[in-house]
Amino acid sequence: MISFSSFPMREELIRAISDLGFETPTPIQQKVIPQLLSEPIDIIGLAQTGTGKTAAYGLPLLHHVDVAQKHVQCLVLSPTRELCMQIQEEMTKYGAHMRGLRITAVYGGVSITGQIKDVRANPQIIVATPGRLIDLLERKALSLEHVQFVVLDEADEMLNMGFREDIDIILKNTPEREHTWLFSATMSNEVRGIAKRFMKDWKEFASGAANITNENIDHQYFVANHHNRFETLRRLLDFNPGIYGIIFTRTKQDCQEVSEKLMKMGYHVSPLHGDMDQKMRSKVMDRFKAKQLQCIVATDVAARGIDVNDITHVINYELPDDPEVYTHRSGRTARAGKSGICMSIVSPKQISNIRQIERLVKQKFNKSDIPDGSEVVRKRLFFYMEQIASAEPKADFAKLYKDMMHEQFAEMDKDELIRKLIWLQLKETIDAYQEADDLNAGFEGKDRDRGTRGSRYTRLFINLGEKDGLNNQKLLAFIAESTDIDPNTIERMTVRDMSSFFNVPGEAATFIIDQLSNKKFKGRKVRLEEADQPPMGGGSRGESGGRPRPSSGPRFAGGEGRSFGGGRDRDGGGRDGGREASRESSYKGGGRKRY
Repeated sequence: MISFSSFPMREELIRAISDLGFETPTPIQQKVIPQLLSEPIDIIGLAQTGTGKTAAYGLPLLHHVDVAQKHVQCLVLSPTRELCMQIQEEMTKYGAHMRGLRITAVYGGVSITGQIKDVRANPQIIVATPGRLIDLLERKALSLEHVQFVVLDEADEMLNMGFREDIDIILKNTPEREHTWLFSATMSNEVRGIAKRFMKDWKEFASGAANITNENIDHQYFVANHHNRFETLRRLLDFNPGIYGIIFTRTKQDCQEVSEKLMKMGYHVSPLHGDMDQKMRSKVMDRFKAKQLQCIVATDVAARGIDVNDITHVINYELPDDPEVYTHRSGRTARAGKSGICMSIVSPKQISNIRQIERLVKQKFNKSDIPDGSEVVRKRLFFYMEQIASAEPKADFAKLYKDMMHEQFAEMDKDELIRKLIWLQLKETIDAYQEADDLNAGFEGKDRDRGTRGSRYTRLFINLGEKDGLNNQKLLAFIAESTDIDPNTIERMTVRDMSSFFNVPGEAATFIIDQLSNKKFKGRKVRLEEADQPPMGGGSRGESGGRPRPSSGPRFAGGEGRSFGGGRDRDGGGRDGGREASRESSYKGGGRKRY
């Protein structure tokens, strides 16, 4: 197994990496670092966000820098100030044992006076946004004439943000530049154009094909009419009480409006967009990293510098105008080998946009139902019960108040106490969702009738669910392997705690029931039947088929769940619990298995 200690790096870097606890390099690091250490050349590195690109170029830069020279030798360009700050912070950690090393970050949104002072202190490495760097060049506050290495980080995003001319100007002001290293999540014609103009005999290194998203991401989309978009967002937040994520909007105005509406309703969120000053943006990020916020509502530009490994969900309140931006958004989750969920709220007219993104990222998206009121209540009930079961009160708390608590509840039996505790926690959710609207938009053509009696598809009930260790992919694999049926014909899967539902072609329903009814799963006898027939002697809540579709009623007006479970570990209920329920899988023609 390759380790960082096996790389021929200067000893100070090996020590720093060891101090940070890094042992095994990521795929892009394994490919790039040895090349750039032994034989620096022009390269293009293609890798998704969160795969360790900063170390892939940062360690070689630090290996080649001469700390005895008091001028700028290395320049790193990035699209946003947040990413600038992140790069500077990470590279400072890598170079912690290199005496005399100075790394300076320059970016907009703060006073230029202090940055002029910093660049005149003769740093060897400058990390910069293009606009602020050009401003400093025009003021003659620094010179790039001795720069040998230039790194374009997130090159595709810089081009998307309109920095092409700025990049041209900057690269033309580095006459002694020996090597250009370009890193990008996607490989567009514009990125290749930059390479052709300013790079020579470059090599390409990729961890995975260009534009393909992380395979650990579960891509889901929810179809709602445009006027129900915000209510759908709230429904998804309430259905995932352990969520810790980012909500993306297309514009700064939408970002501000959505976050303000959510905050007024008691959600622990905050906006993050370009009109906020740097002090406020830094404060928001500090709160988010400390998990004092469950979600931030962000624009694409503002989110570029977010470096958080535990994000469970990304929600596209609106799809991006450019399909390639989707890969950047979804790449905020499932970092450092973890799994994550990317949800998109779309109107019926935007289904074609989903198909376009699917072709770009080469992954099938799961069409999911917007949870109904009963599902939201049930999900929050299980989340709350899990919190109670896993709570570990301090010993001195129990000793101090034990007599008082026993005296207060001496006349109350256990069942009544449990009912009261749960009612106090969930009463506002129950009141709000007992007659909640159905937010799912109708479909034209065959999709509208799927899962209804007499349609081309039959909805089946199976007595297996999350409690059996199943999710959509695992259940699909079990059904396909047990029946030899093409998984692409199985649609609209909904996995619940003790039971699940899925659609199959009407002519295949009897065959599948016969094949699976004689099977066992982990020693448990499998029972399968048409969903509109009441399950006999078991199942979850006595399911009778499709989910209840309540009519109109009061909307959720804040209350118990707005903290989404406080500051506890978000993995407990948001990632594994929230990702499986009420999800559908559209395995249509030619899609590959995703299990």
